[in-house]
Amino acid sequence: MTLDSLAPCAPGRWTHDHVTVERVPSGPITLTRTGTGLHVRHSLHPEALSERLVAEVTASIGDADFGQTEFELTMVGLVRSTVPDALESWRVYYRNSLAELLDGTADFAPIHDKAAELVRGSVLDLGSCFGFLPLRLARAGVEVTATDILPGTMTLLAAVAPTLGLELGTLVCDAANVPVPDGSADTVTAVHLLEHVDPATGAAVLAEALRIARERVVVAVPYEDVATACHGHVRTFDADALHDLGVSTGRPFEVFDHHGGWLVVDA
Repeated sequence: MTLDSLAPCAPGRWTHDHVTVERVPSGPITLTRTGTGLHVRHSLHPEALSERLVAEVTASIGDADFGQTEFELTMVGLVRSTVPDALESWRVYYRNSLAELLDGTADFAPIHDKAAELVRGSVLDLGSCFGFLPLRLARAGVEVTATDILPGTMTLLAAVAPTLGLELGTLVCDAANVPVPDGSADTVTAVHLLEHVDPATGAAVLAEALRIARERVVVAVPYEDVATACHGHVRTFDADALHDLGVSTGRPFEVFDHHGGWLVVDA
């Protein structure tokens, strides 16, 4: 079933495929399997809707079989079951998340700060997912295009951005095959994307980024001992792996640590 994050649902209860998320009067986030189904209960209020929920949901998981799809459906369900109106629920989620990223309280804030510091000129962001980095850049006046392989995430981002007073482009595509001409953007970013793909695909993504970038490519990855499956991670990185990736481009590059690892390649 194709996920439509804006589809109608009953107040306080959201269901897609085998995942049901229900808002109850009180209590923590709980996840219960009933046969083939997953039932999530929570008592969140609108002010709690933000990217910070990623850490809270991750901490609630005691199931080794809990994969990326269930994690993503749970996150969508938490947002949709907390605020009755579909678009308003996402506006609240994005507004709160951006505020936490900008005031430094979000876990991802230092990563977005560094990315904003490193980009030059116009930006094409690969694997944007919800699109918080493109929105952050758009808020700073950067000409930016968000991309993702999932049509639903780009539809959602395109719908929410105007409600936040922000303007950006969206494009549905595979990060290893982006339908834009050579040299289409000054900077291409791949922030926490490569840990989601195998080495061969990662090399193809980097080559595509270099084709598109006029000035530089900015890559960021987490350092993990074990790939976090519920977040869709399939490989781990360290500084040596990033250095080898830089060498493989045949271009001047820099590798450094900052809340994970960074690779900046001159295009």
